[in-house]
Amino acid sequence: MEYFNNFCKYLSKLTTIDQTYISLILSTTGIILIFSFFKKIGRRTIRKKIEGRKEYLINQAIQIILNVSEVIFLLYIWADYIQNLMTLISVTSAAMTIALRELILNFFCGIYIKMKKPFQVEDRIEVKDIRGDVMNISSLNFEVLEISTKEKHGQSTGIIVTFPNSIVFSEPVRNLNKGFKYVWDELTVKVPLDCDLVKNKQELYKIVNNIEIIKNIPKKMKTQISYINTTNRVYFNKYDPTIYTKIVDNHIELTIRYLMHPKKGRFVESVIWNKILESYKQGKIDLFSD
Repeated sequence: MEYFNNFCKYLSKLTTIDQTYISLILSTTGIILIFSFFKKIGRRTIRKKIEGRKEYLINQAIQIILNVSEVIFLLYIWADYIQNLMTLISVTSAAMTIALRELILNFFCGIYIKMKKPFQVEDRIEVKDIRGDVMNISSLNFEVLEISTKEKHGQSTGIIVTFPNSIVFSEPVRNLNKGFKYVWDELTVKVPLDCDLVKNKQELYKIVNNIEIIKNIPKKMKTQISYINTTNRVYFNKYDPTIYTKIVDNHIELTIRYLMHPKKGRFVESVIWNKILESYKQGKIDLFSD
C-alpha cells in the first residue's frame, strides 16, 4: 500500500494532477482489469468442461456474480465521492434523462422480458418479418440467430440480428415456443378427381401416423395444454393428424394437418414427401400432375 501511495505521489508531481484523483483512477482501472481477467478465465474454463445449454446458463450466472462484485468494489472505492457525484447528477438529471431516454427504456424493457418472459433463450420468434432463434438476452438488447424466410420452414442463415429490448412494446413478437413447444403444420397433396379418394387418404394417414417424430407429439401436446390451462385458456378439438379434402379446378387437394416441433419443420416435410413418393412409385397413391 505504501508503494502504491508513493507511486501516486510520483505521478502527481509528474502530471500536476491531484494525488487523490490519480489514486482513484489507478484503483478503478486495476479493479476493471482484474475482473475482466476473471471473466475471461471463467468463460474459458466453462467452455472446456461444460457443453450445450448448461454452458450458457452457468456462464451467465458467473458473469452476473462477477459484475455485481465488481460494482461493490468500485462503490467501496468511490464511497466518499458519491455524495458529490449525486449532487452533480441531480442538477443534470433532466438533460440526462432526455439524452439517455432510449437506454433507460431498453433497460426497463429488459427487466420486463426477464420477469414476464414473452420469450426466452432458444425460443423461435418473429419480429418485423425477421424470424430466428433467441441466442442471448441482455440488459439493453437481445440477439436472434436468423433463419431464412424464403422457404416455409427456413434454416439458419448464420446471420445474428440484434434488437433493442424496447421493440417488445412497439412491435408484435410472435413466439413459436411459448406455452407449448409444438405447432400445427399443413402439407397439401394434389390427387386426380377420378382417383380412389378413400385409398389415397388411408395411405396418407398411414404415412403420417408412422413417422416417429410425429407419432408421440399429440400425447405430449395434451399434457402441455392441460398445464397451460391453469393460467391461460387454450382449447383444441383434435391433436392427431387430420386430412382435409377440397376440390380445386380439375383436381382434389388433400391437406394434411399435423403437430410438429417448429425447428424440425423442414426435416419432417422432407420425410413425408419421400414416403409419398415411395408410395406413388408402388401405386398406393395417385398424384395429380398439370
